[in-house]
Amino acid sequence: MSIELKVPEIGESITEVEIGEWLKKPGDSVNKDEPLVTLESEKATVELPSPGAGTIGKVLKQKGEIAKVGEVIAHLEDGKAAAEKKAEPKTPEAKAPETKPTEKPGLQKAPSESQARETEEELGSPRPTQVKSPQEKTRSERLHQEPTAEPAPPERRAASPAPSAKSAAHPTAPAPVPPGERHEEVVPMSKLRRTVAERLVEAQRNAALLTTFNEIDMSSVMALRKEHGEAFQKKYNVKLGFMSFFVKAAIDGLKQFPAINAEVRGTDVIYHNFFDIGVAIGSGKGLVVPVLRNAERLSFAEIEMAIGDFGRRAQENKLKPDELQGGTFTISNGGVYGSLLSTPIVNPPQSGVLGMHGIQDRPIAREGQVVIRPMMYVALTYDHRIVDGREAVTFLKRIKETIENPARMLIEV
Repeated sequence: MSIELKVPEIGESITEVEIGEWLKKPGDSVNKDEPLVTLESEKATVELPSPGAGTIGKVLKQKGEIAKVGEVIAHLEDGKAAAEKKAEPKTPEAKAPETKPTEKPGLQKAPSESQARETEEELGSPRPTQVKSPQEKTRSERLHQEPTAEPAPPERRAASPAPSAKSAAHPTAPAPVPPGERHEEVVPMSKLRRTVAERLVEAQRNAALLTTFNEIDMSSVMALRKEHGEAFQKKYNVKLGFMSFFVKAAIDGLKQFPAINAEVRGTDVIYHNFFDIGVAIGSGKGLVVPVLRNAERLSFAEIEMAIGDFGRRAQENKLKPDELQGGTFTISNGGVYGSLLSTPIVNPPQSGVLGMHGIQDRPIAREGQVVIRPMMYVALTYDHRIVDGREAVTFLKRIKETIENPARMLIEV
């Protein structure tokens, strides 16, 4: 019995997908819920699991083709049909009898004339001469007695002519680069990558984006992680990272400057009384931004566990489309890739994005003394249509003060 493999409903407003990599090929056996193919939409890349055990049959949609939601893209032969097909006896192929030449013991086949000649040339042995008549013998003896011209010495015969002065003065030009050494590869953009590109261009075109910068002394947070990191990991089975501190600090700042947590809809400004924080994560398919819903209600451990889960599932293409929708503010950590400073781009329709960067030991002034501190540059890109420069600069300064004195997050001062 054949089962139709159809494109499932992936998320709201998604009507079609692009067929990604087929993880199984026709004839392969699969188990129930085993991934068969990746489906790329404008919001996420998901895997289509097998509805049952069986064997992959005919594939109707190849990689790169577009399929509608509900469209059949392949067939699956169920386990029973696959077993029956596997159990069908195969007709043995008739084999031609092998014939071997009959050889008598002690006798060997005489070599052919060409084989004998090749053997003699390889061994340097003279070829056998034919029997000569008495007249031929007399003529041969006479020729051997007559003087002949002395052959040239071997070294003279083997010597090659000396190069002329002209050839020495003009060396041979280098051989041209053979074709095929330089090539180009044309790879179509995935649907997710195209959507990301369109949204980023849209943000640049439709919003009045501006970026402000500051730097943060990470000494206090690093001391806290060193002091409590081991106990934190034992209790929650997750590391205490930097991201949870910045999520908490961002929420603290957004509460004081609600315009950065707002969005523009036509001629209206929509202020959100909740904080859905998007966390930018790199995956094999491109940048994705899963959202921490109601992040103001999450503890440090819950934030770290959620981000860790997002990261693992992003690499496995198992993020759900609804986890990538919405968001009122975004945090992007380019420091994990070695970035020292950058200008992040707002994820529309949001009005702000915070960029974290690498931590470096740098000399700074403290109470009239030059000291070395672990410093991080931070950047806030904001939509100047609804966020004033004063608000943006003060918000980023608040982030700096909160991270440099983490106790403020607990007593809310």
